[in-house]
Amino acid sequence: MKLRKLLCTSAIAGIVATGALAESHGWSLKDAAAPYAGTTVDVVFLLRPGYEAIEAMLPAFEEETGIKVNVIKHPYENALGEQVRDFVAGGDLDIALIDLVWIGNFAENEWIVPVDQIKADYPEIIDPDLDMDDFFPLVLNAFGGWNDTIYGLPFDNYSGLMFYNRCMLEEAGFDGPPETWEELKDTYGPALTKDGKYAFALQSKRNETQSADSFARVLWPFGGSFLNDEFRSNLNSEESQAGLKFRQDLMQYMPDGIVAYDHAETVNGFAQGDVAMITEWSAFYSTVVSPDTSAVADCVEIAPEPKGPAGRKPALGGFSLAVAEQADDDEKAAAWLFIQWATSKANAGEYLERGGVPARQSAYADESLAETYKFVPALVESWQDGVPEFRPRFAEWPEITEIVQEWGTKMMLGEVSTEEGAQEIGTRMEEVLEAAGYYDGEKPLAQ
Repeated sequence: MKLRKLLCTSAIAGIVATGALAESHGWSLKDAAAPYAGTTVDVVFLLRPGYEAIEAMLPAFEEETGIKVNVIKHPYENALGEQVRDFVAGGDLDIALIDLVWIGNFAENEWIVPVDQIKADYPEIIDPDLDMDDFFPLVLNAFGGWNDTIYGLPFDNYSGLMFYNRCMLEEAGFDGPPETWEELKDTYGPALTKDGKYAFALQSKRNETQSADSFARVLWPFGGSFLNDEFRSNLNSEESQAGLKFRQDLMQYMPDGIVAYDHAETVNGFAQGDVAMITEWSAFYSTVVSPDTSAVADCVEIAPEPKGPAGRKPALGGFSLAVAEQADDDEKAAAWLFIQWATSKANAGEYLERGGVPARQSAYADESLAETYKFVPALVESWQDGVPEFRPRFAEWPEITEIVQEWGTKMMLGEVSTEEGAQEIGTRMEEVLEAAGYYDGEKPLAQ
């Protein structure tokens, strides 16, 4: 399918630069920011390429606006806890960095300001070319929305893609990647696992990597899920068990110690030519195609994640940026100006070139991009129809992910069977949900 067919007509029409359209409305970033020059806003960034990309662009924003953006860097594993502590204490953060699965927690605790409230309170700083419709709808609603309210604008958004080493596959007699998970295991696995090399690596370290990138990844394509419609555990269903058992069988074609592999180890194994295929976030594309960080840069190709019995259900991940409720009036305005600029149509192209992954449809309207950025067609395809609740987005996910991490790891290590592990996760998960009020009607069954 051609890239153009995957994009809506409005996206292709939206290539006009922000500055040009805004000036036609008598609006400019410099003028809008003038009352807030000298304001400093604090934001948490992760140690990932998309954040390095916007940091490299940041001096232009600060020079144009006089607003200082104080970036506080944390590894992903610390980012939620650091922000929660700050918001609970009424601290200094002015911008919330919100993972897909944190949005319910942040919104229900009223730590973030709805976009419509910003528009109402600060109409003069809203870019006429904000164009919310230009964001991929799935991405905007999944990362920035909760209960039909938009709080954040998508930033550093990913989809799960298959990175494969064309050279290794060709040497083994394959002219392309596997179409299905079963084909990966039954056909590609035996042919590519030999002489210290492995067919596949599934990042599975005990943290969110285990619960989201490993455990959840094998649920959805096989027709499984964490919860059923009544918010009871669905992990012992035939479909969920098929996925979890598949993961156990696939481990024979992965490196020893795969249960200790985080993203860095997985991407490095692929980049060094020790692993033929990985399913990883699109954000790691720049790492594996750069000769500075990859020994196989010339062999890298990208495809959508394989299909399972339930179809192609790629991992959905990433973040949004939202104005923090605890910020004062000037800080809220300055925070919005930064968020609006960082996620704008005008900056999406440069952000992409620097290693970021924008969620603007117009950024991908040029078909020639697929020649420069091989991940683009697979990414755009995955954002047409994904699973927002790939990990449940409600406020209780941080508690549940701890349970999934523990018992998902035990499953992989063979300490418990998939049935025993799923039963334990289900029991504990339902206890959390019951305490939260989902079963007595206090909370809607929304994720």
